[in-house]
Amino acid sequence: MTLTARDRARRIKIILFDVDGVLTDGGIWFLPVVAADGSPATKMVEFKGYSAHDGAGITLARLGGMKCGVITKRISDSVALRSRDLKMEFVYQGQAFKMQAVRDIMAKEGVTLEEIAYVGDDVIDLPVMREVGLAVAVANAREQVKAEAHYVTPHSGGQGAGRDAIEFILDAKGVLDECIAASIDESNPLPASMDIGKGGDLK
Repeated sequence: MTLTARDRARRIKIILFDVDGVLTDGGIWFLPVVAADGSPATKMVEFKGYSAHDGAGITLARLGGMKCGVITKRISDSVALRSRDLKMEFVYQGQAFKMQAVRDIMAKEGVTLEEIAYVGDDVIDLPVMREVGLAVAVANAREQVKAEAHYVTPHSGGQGAGRDAIEFILDAKGVLDECIAASIDESNPLPASMDIGKGGDLK
């Protein structure tokens, strides 16, 4: 029997995201750091933009019983800080071959491939997308990636695509409305503790 995307979504326990082009719009900004004496810059600071909708989506995912993480080829302080801000359970940077990280997560968490969802946008994501239980492509993904996805988000990366993927899974599980209600329930302290970001606070 061929499984639908919703069938696959019901099994998911862990949702993993690429970063550039998925949790961001794919743009990477570099600011030269000029020395105090005015000599030419030898270092740069990297900037990325993230969607607050995706951040709130991470809270919904946790309320729905899922764990979340990122697997990215680049190494960036921005990713480390944003992941810490959202209390991501899994953060893997510098991953040229992303299935290595997936296998590590499987071993640590005792989950199967069928219980993992992955959200990607480019061909580097295909090896993982071909193996996991639910492969999600963002709206701005390369066509080769969309062709192999079980679900394509209505929004682009950096514009709420991560939230789309999370809500699709929670809706398939039949708990989306329940998770939303819990996230805005003043008597429930859990949502606030999950995603109150500290922004530039590095402590």
